[in-house]
Amino acid sequence: MNKKQQFIQGFQHGIPIGLGYFAVAFSLGVAAKHAGLNAFQGFLASILNNASAGEYAGFTVIAAHASYFEMAIIILVTNARYMLMSCALSQHLPPTLSLGHRLLIGHFVTDEIFGITIARPGTLNPYYTYGAAIFASPAWAIGTALGIMAGNLLPLRVVSALSVALFGMFLAVFIPPCKHNPVIAGCVISGFGLSYLMQHLGKWYPFFGTISGGTKTIILTVLISALAAVFFPISEKE
Repeated sequence: MNKKQQFIQGFQHGIPIGLGYFAVAFSLGVAAKHAGLNAFQGFLASILNNASAGEYAGFTVIAAHASYFEMAIIILVTNARYMLMSCALSQHLPPTLSLGHRLLIGHFVTDEIFGITIARPGTLNPYYTYGAAIFASPAWAIGTALGIMAGNLLPLRVVSALSVALFGMFLAVFIPPCKHNPVIAGCVISGFGLSYLMQHLGKWYPFFGTISGGTKTIILTVLISALAAVFFPISEKE
């Protein structure tokens, strides 16, 4: 497919992601409102930082009147998993792709956009990512702004219910590949099981209780993907 076809297909795949982002961002807007941000500031924060957990952490730090350095460290740690995703995506990019394209793709890496792009066979065309992000990213930012303006008018249960859409998107991202690839299905099931185990190990071993949720995710991602690469390697030709 040419650039235009890739862009259109990415846009089509990004529509349900954007709708989910729009709904989830309402609850993020409520957190931004409590941190003292106005609608424009919330929109700007979301358009520049495509990460729900990172933004929640950032708004929490803002509300606590912490320094810029502390905010940078907190957001860096919270968003560290995106470095793993970017490394995985880099293996699918053509070697001749310019640095500008690589940086722009890196900016738009989110859990859901990563999921639909990494599942595409062969070399990744950057215009597919741009097509997916051109709707999803503004929807996330607009949802945050509207959450700031109207979030407090909605009942708490409604705002919480909107956040469930994010889990629905995750299911839509990884269930189809699991049906066709038993290795992916095994990795997903292992991830669920080990995440549950690490969460409850903190009750008996205090060391595990001191590890943040984001760090646990990174550890399990590296561990499970490394084992899958060793025991079920993908050929260079494939």
